[in-house]
Amino acid sequence: MSMSSALNNAVSGLTASSRMAEIISSNTANAMTEGYARRELSLSSETLGGDGGGVRILGVNRVVNESLLQDRRIADAEAANTTARTDFYSRFESALGDPETQGSLSSLMSELEGSLIEAASMPDSTARLTTAVNAAGNVADKLNTIADDLQQVRLDADHSIADQVSTLNDTLQKIEVLNRTITSEISVGNDAAGLMDQRQALVDRIAEIVPVRTVARDNNQIALYTTGGAILLDGSASEVGFTQSGVMNADMTIESGALSGLTLNGHPISSSDDGAFGGGTLGAAFAVRDELAPAAQEQLDAVARNLIERFADPSVDSTLASGDAGLFTDGGGAFDPANETGLAGRIQINAIVDPAQGGEVWHLRDGIGATSEGAVGDASLLNALSGALSEAFTPASGGFGSALRSASGLVADLLSSASAKRQSSELDQSYAVARQETLTELTLADGVDTDYEMQMLLKVQQAYAANAKVITAIDEMMQRVLEM
Repeated sequence: MSMSSALNNAVSGLTASSRMAEIISSNTANAMTEGYARRELSLSSETLGGDGGGVRILGVNRVVNESLLQDRRIADAEAANTTARTDFYSRFESALGDPETQGSLSSLMSELEGSLIEAASMPDSTARLTTAVNAAGNVADKLNTIADDLQQVRLDADHSIADQVSTLNDTLQKIEVLNRTITSEISVGNDAAGLMDQRQALVDRIAEIVPVRTVARDNNQIALYTTGGAILLDGSASEVGFTQSGVMNADMTIESGALSGLTLNGHPISSSDDGAFGGGTLGAAFAVRDELAPAAQEQLDAVARNLIERFADPSVDSTLASGDAGLFTDGGGAFDPANETGLAGRIQINAIVDPAQGGEVWHLRDGIGATSEGAVGDASLLNALSGALSEAFTPASGGFGSALRSASGLVADLLSSASAKRQSSELDQSYAVARQETLTELTLADGVDTDYEMQMLLKVQQAYAANAKVITAIDEMMQRVLEM
């Protein structure tokens, strides 16, 4: 080997050592940077004419376990999905209220029962009749409040869908641009690892909205598919469409055309949580808007219907004809079973008994349809109203089953159902979050280990010093030759 070859070998060693030191410093500086993939320098021996020609830098590799990364992304989506569902059930249960808490639906029903019993014990007391009317109004107001909150939840979910679709489209466009940029940078010999980190972070953002899998394409590009099979990006980005709603009512559904579903490149696709875009926060938002909240509304409407029908029975109040509105009304009129959807948001006490609406409280004692005040000591109707509230019979709707229930028992079953669904959702959430945390820890284990980097730095220092020593020795030998 000539001295010039030896010098070339040593210089290539210095170059490789310097590049490795640069990579180690980058790894160490980004040890706490989320989404940063540890870099490693890929080296090979160089040969010139069959002889050793030093070391050649092949490139910089990002250390990423793609299989683990994809599993973690799916776990992220599942955890976010179950969290959104649990949040809904918790909010609905909270709206119903704890039976022991003042102002809960259960406590207000108990107060109505108690006020009717007290009014029956002293039917000539206007104060007690007023208390009973106010108690009935409080129950109606509470049902209205819960129903309004359910519709607000649906509207919030609709707005969340619009925001997520916008984020999804914007992020897909950015990934498409990065794909092209990465290919361009690598083609001219530049390091594109930083751009790949950015692309990975953008894919992570999408993965929480919609669970995705990445597929490697030529020239270091990637394609994105949802786990449900929809193409998000393969060469060019797909466009997801959605139309936001400005208002929300109980009778607005995707089937009726009042609410928007999803489109992919202009073509309608399933918007359900088990469809092509389900499994993440987007699917959870659709589930809340189109499934969970409407199901809760249906049960709440059944409670309101049960309450209306108990007091509209002519056998309870003989002053009523069949089909007349009783103590509780549907927006001031008689209830029509064909128009049950949203009833909980429309239920109110009959204006005839409400002084605030120009009525008289004595109608509660003498009958809704009474034309004049009767005997002030007659408590028969008040006892009948109290009995109607506590009588057990099968709810006509709501999917509560065929068991006989009193009005308070039905409200208790509604709360029990909401609590059971919340607890079941919390179990799903705890499993999903535990899986997410485990996979996140495994992913981080492939990240930067500063102890390892410092060990590598010591080796780089030694290699650099050794190559520098070779250059010094060659310099001394050349000086000797020149002195001859």
